[in-house]
Amino acid sequence: MTTSRQNLPDFSGTRYRRLSDDQCRKLHAAALEILDRTGVRLHHSPAVDLLKQAGARVSEGNRVRIPPRLVEQALKTAPEQVTLYNRQGQAALPIGGYRTFFGTGSDCLNIIDHRNGERRAPVLQDVVEGMTLCDALPNIDFVMCMFLPVDVPIPVADRYQMQAMLNHTSKPIIYVTTDLSGCVDTVEMAEAVVGGAEAMRNRPLAGCYINVTNALQHNQEALQKLLYLSGKGLPATYIPVAFGGITAPITLAGNMAIWHAGSMVGLVLSQLNREGAPFITSGWGASALDMRTAVSPYAEPEKLFIAQELAHWNHLPMFAFGGFSDSKIVDQQAGIEAALTLMSNFMAGSHLVHDLGYLESGLTGSLVQLAICDELIDWIRTSTAEVEINAETLALDLIDQVGPDGDFLSTDHTLDHFRQRWYPKIIERQDYSNWIGNGSQDLGQRASARVNQLLAEHQPEPLPGDLQKELQRIVQRATDAAID
Repeated sequence: MTTSRQNLPDFSGTRYRRLSDDQCRKLHAAALEILDRTGVRLHHSPAVDLLKQAGARVSEGNRVRIPPRLVEQALKTAPEQVTLYNRQGQAALPIGGYRTFFGTGSDCLNIIDHRNGERRAPVLQDVVEGMTLCDALPNIDFVMCMFLPVDVPIPVADRYQMQAMLNHTSKPIIYVTTDLSGCVDTVEMAEAVVGGAEAMRNRPLAGCYINVTNALQHNQEALQKLLYLSGKGLPATYIPVAFGGITAPITLAGNMAIWHAGSMVGLVLSQLNREGAPFITSGWGASALDMRTAVSPYAEPEKLFIAQELAHWNHLPMFAFGGFSDSKIVDQQAGIEAALTLMSNFMAGSHLVHDLGYLESGLTGSLVQLAICDELIDWIRTSTAEVEINAETLALDLIDQVGPDGDFLSTDHTLDHFRQRWYPKIIERQDYSNWIGNGSQDLGQRASARVNQLLAEHQPEPLPGDLQKELQRIVQRATDAAID
């Protein structure tokens, strides 16, 4: 049964439910049956051995059937909340409950240059500028590298990305690495910044986004990273890929069941490896191939809210996505799809919502689109904030004093409180003549101007010189090894 909770006395926000508890139970039970009956292939023998020792059935060398009891036990030991910290060691993202945080995505193959509107391959400076902008935008809560730079050695691009993130923002980081060695190096870099391995474990500045081949085929690199990070007690997401009609059933229920089964593989392994390891599950799923275009679209409406319901039902922190578009440019479609996906994630209580600023179904990123998303989030958070109702805000004495014939414009009450109303930075509110006088700019042009202004004026807090040198040493070590 679908329900919507409004601004009630015991509820400080809005939550929409698409699935009932019984529907969540059915989907979860289906995922357990897939794991127990069909099984999954794990392309990493230590992961196979870990599950076998726990009672899983192994055949054909690496086809593993996982009994339901292992999933249920893992759900008991996995923490319901994972907290990420900023560079200053302050708790910034308590990931759990119905708190929603927003951030960028990673590794876009193209960028739409905000200076001239041209689509091109990104370079490392684009990552630097992206992080600087994220550090300045008030509604971007965490960062990912945004772009895959082509002017650095690709095998070690993840180290350059991590160096840029650590140098140019103090916000929490979600990083992506190509393989285990990249993961080890990026963790070493983060540990250097926060003061060592124990400090990183106790107050993690960063978490890893682990992307898995598909729900029933778990690649070696993903499994290696999961075991490494869980062994160290560091947070990681574990996100399988399943395309409806290709690697999963086309139907929403079958697609979500297989997607959820793949996520539970990561959960079980993390908890077997280290009980209580911080684990972040998938907050999206049921994606499908568009049979007309052979594209896997990002902004599909039918898949929304389902994975979030399962994550909440299982009391797990989740990694979700929104603020993107399948449009190729910053246009009306981009604005519509970004707004709808941001609002739906907020209403669903998604935790970490990434991929803000993505266009072209995840192939292209735009700093202009990111600035628009920042304004949209501000709008959404304002529209769903708790309403303060007390003697001061009701102003009954003032209403009586002004009466039916007066006005409130010149009162001290208006002067004291008018700044509490929402004032946009790039959304247009001028009258027509003033809009014409200010250049008749559209939203994209205004957002581009804001990007230029913030990049010119904002200076992220720099790392101390010795830490900058240490990060450079790690990056150079990896670069030399890759060249050799």
